Amino acid sequence: MGRNTQRYPVEKDNSLWHMYKTVSFWKVVKNFIVIEVSRVTPFLRVKNWMYRHLLKMNVGERTSFALKVTPDVMYPERISVGSNTIIGFSTTILAHEYLIDEYRLGDVVIGSNVMIGANSLILPGVTIGDGAIVSAATLVHKDVAPGAFVGGIRCKSLLLNNN
Repeated sequence: MGRNTQRYPVEKDNSLWHMYKTVSFWKVVKNFIVIEVSRVTPFLRVKNWMYRHLLKMNVGERTSFALKVTPDVMYPERISVGSNTIIGFSTTILAHEYLIDEYRLGDVVIGSNVMIGANSLILPGVTIGDGAIVSAATLVHKDVAPGAFVGGIRCKSLLLNNN
């Protein structure tokens, strides 16, 4: 139930100083522009098209990204969201972590019919199962079971919905 990330050690400077050895500067610039435009775009079809075609994210049908949602700027292609899912206002979905002695990459898989509350943070390497509910302002630091209702800073199970 933890996170599935790949770890890459670095030497001397902290890993952010090695950032452009791991990802293209121009890719980050392009992704940044696309993400900033999509954050304020009220048109769900346009936003999903931008995510699918410009960021190479896997986004299911009828999925809704609310205003101010921020997918990972460096590795958005590592994010997959199922169908009929709602990602709430100002949620951030990360697929990377830059730490002092290493950086980590991990796929984020969000199932179908999932509801992510506003202002949540989803860390790299997390899977959120079909039908799960993540309450607002939740730090998702581990996998969420299908049908579960989780919430809090360091999310914990609030209820398991077996329907």
